[in-house]
Amino acid sequence: QLGKLLIEHSTIFLIPFSLQICTVAHVTAKKMPTLHRHEEEKFFVNAEGRKEPVPSIHDPPTRELSVVVPSYNEENRLPLMMDEALDYLEKRQKRDPSFTYEVIVVNDGSKDQTTKVAMEYCKKYGSDKVRVLSLVKNRGKGGAVRMGVFSSRGKKILMADADGATKFADIEKVEEGLKNLQPWPNQMAISCGSRAHMEKDSIAKRSYFRTLLMYGFHFLVWFLCVKEIRDTQCGFKLLTRQAALRTFSTLHIERWAFDVELLYIAQSLKIPIAEVAVNWTEIEGSKLVPFWSWLQMGRDLLFIRLRYMTGAWQLETRKCN
Repeated sequence: QLGKLLIEHSTIFLIPFSLQICTVAHVTAKKMPTLHRHEEEKFFVNAEGRKEPVPSIHDPPTRELSVVVPSYNEENRLPLMMDEALDYLEKRQKRDPSFTYEVIVVNDGSKDQTTKVAMEYCKKYGSDKVRVLSLVKNRGKGGAVRMGVFSSRGKKILMADADGATKFADIEKVEEGLKNLQPWPNQMAISCGSRAHMEKDSIAKRSYFRTLLMYGFHFLVWFLCVKEIRDTQCGFKLLTRQAALRTFSTLHIERWAFDVELLYIAQSLKIPIAEVAVNWTEIEGSKLVPFWSWLQMGRDLLFIRLRYMTGAWQLETRKCN
């Protein structure tokens, strides 16, 4: 009898509380972040120092692969990643002259010499292969990736972190994952690099508190948003051009949890998604602040689900201008 009373009282409390949370999520929901480019973001500086207009993802593709590298204060970590990526891409092009690529470094309002470091690669390899897109102010990782995606020329678009934590040659694994999803509905498919197979080893190196946070985050991702993918946060994702256009045009979140919303959108639109194990090494210098970043991401996960569920956010697309 006591148990029954407790359940009844809990239900009486939880229903209005849940309604309150839904109301807060709906009322506080901002529409999509502005997709407007500042005048300074409508061009990139080529190897000769001249301004050239950025292309648009709405244009037909002219490269096989675009690599988008979001970079915020990455002057120290970026060279390692760029050296490895460009060494791989150049060797691949020599083996197969029909393979064409571009690397787009998106400087997300950095306060250090990120642009200068990236421009050295532009001068070395030419601005047809390496482009630097500088944002006027920091948009967050998701916002930086989106601006790079919207400025890309590739049939396929790879998101790759500036720290080089994932071995770049593993692009062949995610390409194979993408290939295995064919036929792609409406030419849309996504292949995600994953560190899920390394979870046991990583737990051994983490504190109990960080392990608890990790499991809590994974549970919330699974419970609220994405059930198909075990590792949503690996920054090594390959998208067809059409999938990139559709998902990034709909994206609302511009900071850490943007990967989850991206995959939530893809899942809702029935875009096929592959998860592929990749080699990954933890690199010092992460911008994540363990407790507060995870807390922010947890809040964002809840709001992703509630805002789509209540209709505050829609699966609509917008054009960047």
